[in-house]
Amino acid sequence: MTAPLATAIPHEIPAGPFGKIEVTGVLSGIGLFGNNPVFHGDEGHVDLSNAQVFIQKTSGWFQFYLQGGAYNIPVVGYPFVKTVTSPSSLLYGPLPVGYVKLVKGNFNVEVGSLPTLIGDEYTFTFENMNIERGLLWNQEPAISRGIQINDTYKKLTLSFSWNDGFYSDRYTSLSGLLAYAINGANTLTFAASGNAGTYVRIGPANAGGVTPTFQNNEQVYNLEYMYSKGNLMIMPYYQYTVVKSNTLYGTGAHTNGGALLANYNFKHGVSLSVRPEYIKSSGSVTTAEANLLGYGSGTGAFSFTVTPTWVKDAFFLRGDVSIVHLTNFVVGSSVGFGIGGSNTNQARGAIEAGFMF
Repeated sequence: MTAPLATAIPHEIPAGPFGKIEVTGVLSGIGLFGNNPVFHGDEGHVDLSNAQVFIQKTSGWFQFYLQGGAYNIPVVGYPFVKTVTSPSSLLYGPLPVGYVKLVKGNFNVEVGSLPTLIGDEYTFTFENMNIERGLLWNQEPAISRGIQINDTYKKLTLSFSWNDGFYSDRYTSLSGLLAYAINGANTLTFAASGNAGTYVRIGPANAGGVTPTFQNNEQVYNLEYMYSKGNLMIMPYYQYTVVKSNTLYGTGAHTNGGALLANYNFKHGVSLSVRPEYIKSSGSVTTAEANLLGYGSGTGAFSFTVTPTWVKDAFFLRGDVSIVHLTNFVVGSSVGFGIGGSNTNQARGAIEAGFMF
């Protein structure tokens, strides 16, 4: 998790041979509305955003983490998917994250369903500064099944993972992260991932809706910086992705993008987060390279999100105001917002309230 939310003090429960396990959780609802929906019925939604429980053991050589329940993953610039649909058919199931962890000193090995090493945003709403995920996040793996090793030496942290990429169930993806803690306030990180094989999932939506063909065969590179001191956190990062052409899925493409995530904590549990970002895909109408953003070959997108938050004990209340603007848009060849897809702008408002217990 990153600022401004945090889980409550864990509830410790005796667990026999496991010693003590810790239990925390989140229960929250969301209201979301916006203009220029791409289909009727997407103008507004009220839904459950999280009903999750976290069970973990954090001491000893054998540890584990389990995260289960219902959830929602809203993304700026893309249609809202109802929570009742998400876990069962399009996303990561009722146990999205779960792994065992074998620890020896600063070295550990994790095996299971793991959060990605890529990007500056996590998957679930409560983990992030903003309620909705961003445009760069939408090009990155979120949760992968596999094995990951981690080690820390003085100011260096190294992680390496062999996994199934975009939840493809094909273990041909590799990812890694190298972080250098310059001092207590500044950290520089390089992260990368790529598919060593080529895989195209064929089947109904409930078999592969979470595994996009192009992104699952991409290489992605991130350069990230974090400044965190006192009440201020600033995290700019650059992202480059490339999908090479292949006879199985056609012409590839690449994207360039950057984002700035920032949060400031005021008094009385009030904070303010902002996230400007821009991403541009290669190609044009004539070259017909892969449609990586979903808006058409060669398009780009800018988004700006501002999120005020209020926290009182276990309760939190926050709201997103966001706008997405498409660039390099060609009417008739690009797919934008609104019924018929001819609009280049979409604004949204979102409210999320709940408890971290």
